Amino acid sequence: MKHIFQQGTNPAKPTFLMLHGTGGNETDLLAIAAHIDPEASVLSVRGNVSENGMPRFFKRLSEGVFDMEDLKLRTEELHEFIGQAAAEHGFDRKNVIAVGYSNGANIAANLLFTYSDSLKGASLHHPMVPNREADLPDLTGIPVFIAAGTNDPICPAEESTDLEKLLKAAGAKVDLHWEDFGHQLTMPEVEAAKAWYDKL
Repeated sequence: MKHIFQQGTNPAKPTFLMLHGTGGNETDLLAIAAHIDPEASVLSVRGNVSENGMPRFFKRLSEGVFDMEDLKLRTEELHEFIGQAAAEHGFDRKNVIAVGYSNGANIAANLLFTYSDSLKGASLHHPMVPNREADLPDLTGIPVFIAAGTNDPICPAEESTDLEKLLKAAGAKVDLHWEDFGHQLTMPEVEAAKAWYDKL
């Protein structure tokens, strides 16, 4: 997968897996990673799917309707890629925290829904429930931050509250943070994500 790797200055810190939204690319979220922890390593990935020329991490049938078969395939692909990247770039595979926005947050959420050990934690910005039929693995103690907008037209409020409930039922430690904005990634929610991360 096309990606950027930036070696951090502190090897004990996690590696941030940065996952962009629809139409974004691997450079979009680098400033956010640097803001949350400038000492951490960064693995920023571009989605392998193109929707009318816009990179995405998996296909959808329409707005908010996921292609479940492709979601499963692309989640497996991303999970394997993180392992390959850890071997290639020399970071700790067990110390990866995903930071995803929109489509990127959805595939990060599906990594959690699929594997008990893919992520050490996740900061999900405007995610939806990736798969309501999923039988979640044991996520005991895995910290998850969810940032949601009360006026988000793409991601209704119940998507965030349902995701919180499902993750908590699997044992994850979930913080759900609301902003009175729409679907855009805002600085206040990045600050809230940083405050969450600083307490880990």
